Amino acid sequence: MRVEGRFVVIVGNGAEALAKARLLGQSSADLVIVADAPEPELTAWATENSARLIHAPYDARYIGKAALIFAATDDEALDTRIVADAHALRIPVNAVDRPALCDFYTPALVNRAPLAIAIGTEGAGPVLAQMVRARIDRMLSPSLGALAGLATQYRDAVERLVPRGLPRRRFWKAFFTGETARATERGDLAAARRSASSLLAALDDQPGHVALVGAGPGAEDLLTLRAQRLLMEADVIVHDALVPDAVIAMGRRDAERIGVGKRKGCHSKTQAEINALLVELGRDGRRVVRLKSGDPLIFGRAGEEMAALREAGISYEVVPGVTAAFAAAADFELPLTLRGVASSLVLTTGHDLKGDTLPDWASLALSGATVAVYMGRSVAADVAGRLIDAGLSPDTAVAVVENASLEGRRLLHGTLADLPSLARRSELTGPVMTLIGDAVAGANFERSGALATLEKQLERA
Repeated sequence: MRVEGRFVVIVGNGAEALAKARLLGQSSADLVIVADAPEPELTAWATENSARLIHAPYDARYIGKAALIFAATDDEALDTRIVADAHALRIPVNAVDRPALCDFYTPALVNRAPLAIAIGTEGAGPVLAQMVRARIDRMLSPSLGALAGLATQYRDAVERLVPRGLPRRRFWKAFFTGETARATERGDLAAARRSASSLLAALDDQPGHVALVGAGPGAEDLLTLRAQRLLMEADVIVHDALVPDAVIAMGRRDAERIGVGKRKGCHSKTQAEINALLVELGRDGRRVVRLKSGDPLIFGRAGEEMAALREAGISYEVVPGVTAAFAAAADFELPLTLRGVASSLVLTTGHDLKGDTLPDWASLALSGATVAVYMGRSVAADVAGRLIDAGLSPDTAVAVVENASLEGRRLLHGTLADLPSLARRSELTGPVMTLIGDAVAGANFERSGALATLEKQLERA
């Protein structure tokens, strides 16, 4: 509410009135405190802050010209009377700690004027709002107010010189995160102004940038903090089909979203087309997040995309994500390595086992390594048969997770001999991760509620 040059009236003698006085003292209002027996601290605050203190019992004539009124008397009957008088005068009123009597609530405030952050609970939990305020206050630099004040000095120039949309957003992003912000934090406002002026003079030199970001296995709360920050900064989000909408929605609402999904048997774009798209967006000066399921560097074809970006001279970075093997192991509470049992881990796809010869890593499986098979449901019989033929025991423990990390995940377990039945599980439509090895026997199978073997689960289904 605009209160500059207007009166705000607080009625009360003690701590509640003082708290509201301190809050309103941060505004541009003319403050009036009505108190018939003010406590010494309230009197001292009024004197130090040039507030008008009326030493008298409350009377409606003291509130007639107010823009806002606060009833802070700690007397329900008197607060109710003040509210009634305010309503008669059509003046908004707040009765402290009496939500039912309030026309408005006062939030906890993080003040970096002209920047302000308000935390409200609709009157339900003022202490909770104060706890949240304290956490936010610790996060934000004290210099943000000065930086925001400097921004107001450049706003008219930016309106005139910087086109709307991406160029203007990019200018302000650089202003609030680059050398201008750092100089302000050091207290060097002259350097901050020079930096801001340089930004205006170099509008056409802003380079594009691509971040290859791991979206994790599906659950949005497994996204890293860095990934979330980059999503909020992105002009364009280029995402795989397996990335859930909830993760994509963590990006800026006005960011362009381009699906380049790859599912088995359905490729919306070839890898060459994706590479060309990333290069084109980077050359256009866009801030791009290439959002990949799991981790970009594990079966994510990030190597091909990085090579294309390097060749084109486009800057890029890689942000790791939680890969599906780790999420599946966490779902089953199983160790991927286990002292004295398995000291190595193999990450592979089922298609690696369809050739004429076993891959080199197969010997590791025979020596006790845990094998994590991605995208292996349709070739489960081949995987099992080839490993058994190579000498791996048919009784080796197997765990299977569909939609790892998500609420609707399915957990199945059995042995290597049971694995061929996985291909016949037509109800498994989501991405499937298969974990094979002696360490898998240490899983919490009771938690999954699975039957003894995959084959028995199939029969029951």
